[in-house]
Amino acid sequence: MAEMPKCKPNLFNSGFALATSLFAAAILGPFLPPARAGDTRVLIWDERQPEQKQAYDSTLGEAIGEYLQKQGGFSVKYGTLEMPDCGLEDQTLDATDVLIWLGHRKHDALPASRVEAVVKRVTGGRIGLIALHSSIHALPFLRLMEERVKEDATRGKSPEEKSAITFQFLESPPRGVPFNPSVVFSGTHCLVMRPSGRIGSCRADGLPGHLRTLLPDHPIAMGLPKLWVVPKTEMFNEPFHVPEPDAVVFEETWESGERFRSGCVWSIGKGNVFYFRPGYETYPVLLQDENLRVIENAAAWLIDNR
Repeated sequence: MAEMPKCKPNLFNSGFALATSLFAAAILGPFLPPARAGDTRVLIWDERQPEQKQAYDSTLGEAIGEYLQKQGGFSVKYGTLEMPDCGLEDQTLDATDVLIWLGHRKHDALPASRVEAVVKRVTGGRIGLIALHSSIHALPFLRLMEERVKEDATRGKSPEEKSAITFQFLESPPRGVPFNPSVVFSGTHCLVMRPSGRIGSCRADGLPGHLRTLLPDHPIAMGLPKLWVVPKTEMFNEPFHVPEPDAVVFEETWESGERFRSGCVWSIGKGNVFYFRPGYETYPVLLQDENLRVIENAAAWLIDNR
């Protein structure tokens, strides 16, 4: 077979296209969304508790990672406590767009330096955080909730007034006490009831949870039904001791009357945090399409809102 002639570049057309694109960028640049170069880089941090084997062939984190990779547009890495710097080395975090956190029992094993490394990048708008299920007690999540309390307490104050304020965090009341992080000023000294992530009650009896989409127009709810059921899950009940979210996208209820804000969004500094409650380790919650779709949507939303 004769060799097909190679196409030569059309220098005029190429130059014209380049000039046109530069002109469009100069004129329309301020009105266009930022370009996303390449895949969204996802780091899934997972304690990998042995109990996960009761419901998953691999791990919770790998179930999420495999799903995201099948959708396309995501590159996935994994972090665990056993890795150097707990899988949260600076170079790893600097190569991450979205951090998905699956903490359960070993929250206090994370060094303070790695906690602050995550907080710094989230508040700086470099990483978006998705906290799942028991990660309401994860140290990065709680530190970010503290930062949000500070923002709420100083909202409307001038930069000079903000710089003069000192914060003192007090421990939160015990479980079951109605609570929202409280703030009391004494001059420029601010006493804050620490956001603990505690909940009113929980019950791991495997009864169905009923998810309701409260904000169907929110991008995290894209493609999700108004109602869906998680057949076997753990129950969480209000109150949820965290700052008031900017948006509650999903609410979850149980037939015995409990309810929980199961999909919450906070802006903190220049970044964003999304919490999604479903994800118990011994039930196949993160093999369900609707729950995985929430995580996929949240990852895309966090990137688009950096």
